[in-house]
Amino acid sequence: MIINVRVIPRARVQKIVADGDNLRVYTNAAPTDGAANAAVIKMLATHYDVPKSCIRIVRGETSHDKVIEIIK
Repeated sequence: MIINVRVIPRARVQKIVADGDNLRVYTNAAPTDGAANAAVIKMLATHYDVPKSCIRIVRGETSHDKVIEIIK
């Protein structure tokens, strides 16, 4: 499954919100040294009930807009 994700780092509350066909992921992690990406992967793994190893960032490693692949 391929999903488009908009990441909002340094948010007050960690949550995942549906935004049409896309997701908005709010994380309180800072976007330095991949901390926000790791937090997003962890949150999506919990949300979709899959191991973190089944989630990878296809495009947008350093961007707010990401394309993420989830392998079930």
